[in-house]
Amino acid sequence: MSDIDERRGVPEDWDRSGLAPWTYLNDELAELEKDTLFRRHWQLACHVSNLPERGSYITFDIVGERAIVMRGEDGEIRAFHNLCRHRGSRVLDKKRGVCKKVMICPFHGWGYNLDGTLRSPTAPESLPKLDKHEHGLKPIELDIWMGFVFLRFLPGDQPKISELLSRHEKEVAPYGAQDMVPVYGGYWRQEMKVNWKAVRDVDNEGYHVPMAHPGLHDLYGKNYYDEPIINGTNRSFGELTESPGHLWSVRHYKKILPDFPNLSGPNKRAWLYIGIFPNTVISFYPESAAFYQEYPLASGRTLQRGATYRYAEESREMRLSRYLAERIDKLTTEEDTQLIEWTCEAMESSAFDGIILSDREYGVRAYHDKLRDLLPVMSLPEAPAAGTVADTNAKMAEERAVAAE
Repeated sequence: MSDIDERRGVPEDWDRSGLAPWTYLNDELAELEKDTLFRRHWQLACHVSNLPERGSYITFDIVGERAIVMRGEDGEIRAFHNLCRHRGSRVLDKKRGVCKKVMICPFHGWGYNLDGTLRSPTAPESLPKLDKHEHGLKPIELDIWMGFVFLRFLPGDQPKISELLSRHEKEVAPYGAQDMVPVYGGYWRQEMKVNWKAVRDVDNEGYHVPMAHPGLHDLYGKNYYDEPIINGTNRSFGELTESPGHLWSVRHYKKILPDFPNLSGPNKRAWLYIGIFPNTVISFYPESAAFYQEYPLASGRTLQRGATYRYAEESREMRLSRYLAERIDKLTTEEDTQLIEWTCEAMESSAFDGIILSDREYGVRAYHDKLRDLLPVMSLPEAPAAGTVADTNAKMAEERAVAAE
């Protein structure tokens, strides 16, 4: 890769500093992030294949929100807040399942149709007359892109996810992800004792790959590059090198990976990643597709969640390739987890005085700039006084709006 290629989208003179350490350690800021970044941006809940029949559902909890995503009797996929309109109980308490005709709240037995409308409250004579639509489960905004189901809990400035990701459609469509099926049925999850932004920081640059990820470096080496965020999405691409590979998983993956006539050009032997601000990545490999995301439980606790999908008709070579790719990914995740923990530990050290970013880490800076744009308080070098983070942010946002007029 040439020096010009290595500087894709990187300005000649830019600020190489990152977010101040306090932004990774402050609980008040974490609450602001939940509202501004997670409730008001699209969140990937599942894939259409996780809802294979009428009445099938998954539940999805994130930053205090509880959702049901269900395929109705008419075949349509809808999302509702998982809150009974009576006393706020969960209506469905399992991670996934099938409701044949009605959702029954386990608290007092109120019933809801599969389209979310109120079917029958228990002892209706003891209640005022309730409208089935007005007192049905509250709907959540939903959109689908390439088979992936996204939710938005509160109104935001972004367009629909299908519009937001439209610039990637030409490249992604040949994978046929909308027709893939789950590999394991559910999702993997892991809790990490780190700030969620530290996970994004590691994931937003490939500078560390040669040193920290021998498997990935063996897989695509210098052929990997990241592109900066454009309108809330970014693209990363790693074309497999022609060398046979040194590590067992990589060597056999390169050897076994079959030809995929649905793909063309370098995508036949490459790993493609589409990042979606603020916290989601969808990966497209020749033999499979997957997603992973992270969201805050608190300032120092993060939950990661993801799933893998495969072609419905899978040959032996495709299955073996997928198995080997998962081995490489699992090792990479373990390596990244250690790095993320170390970087978060550093922020509490008396010796830590900030970071210096390489040109190859410009994606980290671009991501931080996006965060500062949405939450201007994050541009401060020191934390506001306790109890004032939200007010300080609101004041800074108002001052910025006035200055822009």
